[in-house]
Amino acid sequence: MTPSFNKIHNRFKFNGHHFSHEEFKEVAYSLIKEGDYHERITGDFLIDWLNDDDFVFAETSGSTGVPKRIKLQKQAMVNSAIATGDFFGLKPGDKALNCLSSSYIAGKMMLVRAMILGLEIDCETPDSKPLFDTNKGYDFCAMVPMQVSESIEKLDTIKTIIIGGSKIVPSLLERIKNSPLKFYETYGMTETVTHIAIKPLETLTQKGEDFFKALPTVKFTQDKRDCLIIDAPKLMDVPLITNDVVELKSDKEFKWLGRFDNVINSGGVKLFPEQIEQKLLPIIKKRIIVCAEPDDKFGEKVILIVETTDNISEELKTKIYTTKSLHKYEIPKHIYTTDQFVDTFNGKVQRQRTIQLVLG
Repeated sequence: MTPSFNKIHNRFKFNGHHFSHEEFKEVAYSLIKEGDYHERITGDFLIDWLNDDDFVFAETSGSTGVPKRIKLQKQAMVNSAIATGDFFGLKPGDKALNCLSSSYIAGKMMLVRAMILGLEIDCETPDSKPLFDTNKGYDFCAMVPMQVSESIEKLDTIKTIIIGGSKIVPSLLERIKNSPLKFYETYGMTETVTHIAIKPLETLTQKGEDFFKALPTVKFTQDKRDCLIIDAPKLMDVPLITNDVVELKSDKEFKWLGRFDNVINSGGVKLFPEQIEQKLLPIIKKRIIVCAEPDDKFGEKVILIVETTDNISEELKTKIYTTKSLHKYEIPKHIYTTDQFVDTFNGKVQRQRTIQLVLG
């Protein structure tokens, strides 16, 4: 029988203590009245989760557009928690570490998974370098790439770490390769009630994969643009048509290529900025955006924007223009710099706003 959203698992613990449904309401009120900023946000979410409504509101990240406030069904969040638990083999009594803000779906779902699956969850301040008891073992944790980068040397007591929220840069992927832990990249969004697909990253003890694999009950198709369509009846009423261009291996596996709205058409050749960025990041080692400018001959030409307060050296320009990893159409025809990219509240680059700021 599928658990209901108005029940709390009898093995659930919050910061080391067991609470009934009514007792946990008092904890939520206490967090709102006496907690710090992030504890108050957690308390607000818990009050909404523990009331009699069958829905909660959540904010989208705003990384690909204006942030939106959308309504999510609590039972869909329960179903998502169960799917994650099944995929990773989480069981009652397992220990989870939460260092994400409850402002967004990833942090909310860490709490929901704990309440529904009966996990013992410890909530820490969602800093870029989260502080937690490194002597205490954990079975499961979700982090954004920056947190992994800042903490990777002290994560060896966590069995499974999922990474989402923004792009994982090549330099971090190289560090992960030298770790004995199990890291997984996630794909999802607020509308899909956090991740709906997972892929293992290469480590010393785990083989990495190029294709994301669907969680239970989720299936994939494509539209005429080759963009991913997500069919997840236990999470959404209707299939979700995305702007993510993918290579579809089966109805359960896909490889992410880039955003349809970012595709550059240069002389009839379709170029994916995200893939060009992955090739350039090992050379530049700064935040970058690859995009297009109008071109009289080819229609569009590839350009590069680098976040830096310094001028781009001739040596670096030569490396960029002569790197063998880039196809000739992918080589930037111009390089711009800007002191700072425009970010969302939770640290994602607002791509279009940054491009508009630089190009005018």
